[in-house]
Amino acid sequence: MKHLLTCHEIIKSDIIRGDNCYLYDKNGNRYVDLESGVWSVVLGHNHPRITEAIKKQIEHVTHLGYRYTNFVAEEAAKALLDTIDLPDGKCIFLSSGSEAVEFAVQIAKIITGKKFLLTFGESYLAAHGSAGRKDPTEWLSFDFNSCLTCEDSSCRQSCERIEEIPFDEVGAFVFEPGSASGTVKFPPDKLIKGIIGEVERHNGLVVVDEVTTGFGRTGKWYGFNHYDLEPDIVACGKGLGNGYPISAVAMKRRIAEELEAKEFHYVQSHQNDPLGCAVAKEVIATLKEEKLVERSARLGRRLFSDLCRLAERFDFVHEVRGRGLMIGMQLCEGVPRSPNSTLIFREMLRRGFLIGYHPTHNVIRFFPSLTIEEGEIARLVGTIERVLSEQTQELD
Repeated sequence: MKHLLTCHEIIKSDIIRGDNCYLYDKNGNRYVDLESGVWSVVLGHNHPRITEAIKKQIEHVTHLGYRYTNFVAEEAAKALLDTIDLPDGKCIFLSSGSEAVEFAVQIAKIITGKKFLLTFGESYLAAHGSAGRKDPTEWLSFDFNSCLTCEDSSCRQSCERIEEIPFDEVGAFVFEPGSASGTVKFPPDKLIKGIIGEVERHNGLVVVDEVTTGFGRTGKWYGFNHYDLEPDIVACGKGLGNGYPISAVAMKRRIAEELEAKEFHYVQSHQNDPLGCAVAKEVIATLKEEKLVERSARLGRRLFSDLCRLAERFDFVHEVRGRGLMIGMQLCEGVPRSPNSTLIFREMLRRGFLIGYHPTHNVIRFFPSLTIEEGEIARLVGTIERVLSEQTQELD
């Protein structure tokens, strides 16, 4: 690849075709994709219903100027809002998860007019903009790792760290419910209740970043469904287009009406494009009709249980964390005979499995398509077990 800018790790693969959870290179080698592309293809590669929806819409119109309405966008909006339980809300369709989160952040600042936004320290949020920079003059960062072992029953009433947050100056809590920059960590329910209780008491908003946790990934429609909360604004991406570049921001009607009353303006070239909206509408319909959210929960329980069994066998496995088909296995650091995540990734790749890994935190992860064949779950676990065992023997 002589003419492509290299700005991250490149693995020579020459992939030419995808089918469900499988990818094929130019030499006919098959790989099981356990990262769903970039956590995007919740329905698997080349899903026939999505392919057909794209073909059908291309025969009509793919792109319109932002001033012109199209019924496909309205139908997609109603379908999306229904999944979030905001039937009276409004949404906008954009092109990427980063753009959606940044849009959500900016409208929260406009609505509240407050100085700060609050988020968790390990939240990724976006590749650019305010949400990408997280400048301390705009953002307050809360590290929830110590909260995972805290035994206090009420975060709001007894936590000194929460009491230090200037909630009267916080316009919104921007909550990423599970990815933690690819390390797969889930903040405790009592912490979320405590923070949101204070944010709402001071007239702040709750913004949820569902870019990586939405559309069945965690065994429920959205990551926030695992918590007792009603978001004001939801940013969606990745799974909404099953790999096609479309994202969305959904919001309560009162927020939409306040923005419109302020004569809020935002324009980009692919805003509410009919082709992307046709894809989004079909993705949502497929998830519902094929009961894939429920399938994610069921297969996720099986994979989680199998990986926990491996954690009991190998003492260098620190922890297995997961919800639905979003599962991470953290390996111990600085422990004798402990392999690192990079070695595991490379060995699994050699055996035909594309898994995720986070070398800084020594985590390997599994985000397969919700359509993955059940037999591949068993084959994955067996292969991981052999690799961990072989790595251990090599380190002896």
